[in-house]
Amino acid sequence: MKVKHSKRLPATAISLLLALLAAVALIGINEAGYSRSHAELDSMAREVQARTAINRLLQLVVDAETGSRGFLLTGDPRYLEPYNAAVAEIGQGLERLRQAYAVAPEESVIIGQLTRNVQRKLAEMDLTVRMRKEGKEDTWKFVLLSDVGKEQMDAIREQAGRLIQSTGLRIEASRDQVGASLLYARIGVALAAVAALLAFWLYLRQTTALQAADEKQQRALEQERDLLERQVRERTATLAELATHLQQVREEERGHLARELHDELGALLTAAKLDVARLKSRLEGQPPEVGQRLKHLTETLNSGIALKRRIIEDLRPSALSNLGLTASLEILTREFAERSGVDVAASLEPVELDESDQLTVYRLVQESLTNMAKYAQARHAEVSVHGYEGHVEVAVKDDGRGFDPAQARPSTHGLAGMRHRVEAAGGRLTVSTRPGEGTRVAAVLPRRPRHA
Repeated sequence: MKVKHSKRLPATAISLLLALLAAVALIGINEAGYSRSHAELDSMAREVQARTAINRLLQLVVDAETGSRGFLLTGDPRYLEPYNAAVAEIGQGLERLRQAYAVAPEESVIIGQLTRNVQRKLAEMDLTVRMRKEGKEDTWKFVLLSDVGKEQMDAIREQAGRLIQSTGLRIEASRDQVGASLLYARIGVALAAVAALLAFWLYLRQTTALQAADEKQQRALEQERDLLERQVRERTATLAELATHLQQVREEERGHLARELHDELGALLTAAKLDVARLKSRLEGQPPEVGQRLKHLTETLNSGIALKRRIIEDLRPSALSNLGLTASLEILTREFAERSGVDVAASLEPVELDESDQLTVYRLVQESLTNMAKYAQARHAEVSVHGYEGHVEVAVKDDGRGFDPAQARPSTHGLAGMRHRVEAAGGRLTVSTRPGEGTRVAAVLPRRPRHA
């Protein structure tokens, strides 16, 4: 799986790189377009100011000529006011033009020519005005009627037109540059958008591929999990069948051993007891020591027969098949109380169960009492069997020291065997205990029809 993820890394890296490059390119294009457009707009603003200055200079020259001619024709000094104002401002206009075109060599030459022609025109107008003030009619009329003023004015207009044309070309070039910058910006934005879309497409493709791989892996894991669960169920069922079979074999072996003990060992002990009785009847009149020996031998044989009977009952309780479950449990609890000294209270209701379930209940109570004697250190115990409409409840409770179920192994105190017996019979086993609070082992078995 790690190899597959490592193969996917270049696609993810490419998409991230494309997205980063698109963002950087978009920022760079925007900044470059803004800087270039800003510079061209500033240049256009300067050219517009220069063209305005040229038009203003022409207007001032025309105003000065108009004022001077009005004074020459009428002699009215009021016409000198616009003349004087225009003359005073013309010098400033020429200075603004020189500053505007200081870095343009060709325009600077034209500005020099324009300045000379304007100065000549101003000198011509000043001469005629002065002659008119001095009363030299013929002089100023001669100058006025000559073509000198007209030639100077034409030269001024021609040079101003050249400057205006040059300025217009510059403005048009700047406008073209702004348009080109906007076009490049649009192209750049489009390319960046395409790169971003490509990166997004690669991201979506990679995400889809990863999702598909994850789903495939998830399906594979689910299949493996289902396979493992099926195998666990099968093996659990096999182990349950094996455990049930082993229990059946164990009970059969117990029954076989109980029969062997009853038939063989019982016959031997009974024969020995009869032989002792015969010897005792034939040895009457013997010393008291012989009688005591025979009495001790008889008691020993009786103890052996009782031990044999108890072992047989533990291996295969004959009372269960002869007397039934309730009587068998009464005998079991009474003998346990006599052997262990534990006060056992029995609450046993007659219940209808088949032979195998009766044996399950008997073994459950027997194993619980055995564990109680070994580990519980109890003084009182309760054994109860209650029948209900659809099930039977069996419980063994003591007031012993108890234990911690979380720390106990499943096989501790034979709990695994008891649980399997109960579950094999279709029931449920519960163990309730705490350290110092005693133990309660309870089982619920379904009520099934008793086999004839």
